[in-house]
Amino acid sequence: MIDRFHYRQDREAYSAARVKALEALLIKKGVITDRTVDTVLDFFETRMGPFNGAKIVARAWVDPAFKDRLVADTPKAIAELQLPEGMAGAEGEHMRAVANAPDVHNLIICTLCSCYPWPVLGLPPYWYKDPTFRSRAAREPRAVLTEFGLAVPDAVEIKVWDSSAQIRWFVVPERPAGTDGLSEAELEALVTPEAMMGVAVARAA
Repeated sequence: MIDRFHYRQDREAYSAARVKALEALLIKKGVITDRTVDTVLDFFETRMGPFNGAKIVARAWVDPAFKDRLVADTPKAIAELQLPEGMAGAEGEHMRAVANAPDVHNLIICTLCSCYPWPVLGLPPYWYKDPTFRSRAAREPRAVLTEFGLAVPDAVEIKVWDSSAQIRWFVVPERPAGTDGLSEAELEALVTPEAMMGVAVARAA
């Protein structure tokens, strides 16, 4: 997303070849079957992903009481919604939400590795796991956000939340202006994974 992160241009093909080789070896040894990987991919493409996070954020935008409950006890609040089973498992253990406000902007990182709330954000992007992003975002978050194209005013406090196996954070971004007449489903379309990570704001209506 920014010039500081350089990857080989064929990284997708390179990674795919490594995955295929590993998958073939595991199948040969009887650890998995030829359908195991497809089943896992389908799970994260259709049941666990940023579409769940968008539903959670949109509900928080239209229901302030739900937003308060979400920040106070994230798993309990999420359980109120009709979301797929498994929200509390498969990298969704101990999820916590933090809410942006006019005077506070939140940023999610993982300085250890790539801990990430998969059920609400999907799979982590390459740059989230990059050592450069992980270290610089902790030291100079305002500068890093500026490089992402997000200029946070000096008067706004930036809070950095370090995800781990114990707590996996995500952000409730501020509701965009001019969206009072939108339905909850229409609001969902304005919520991006980047906004729920804190490296962007929600889309404008």
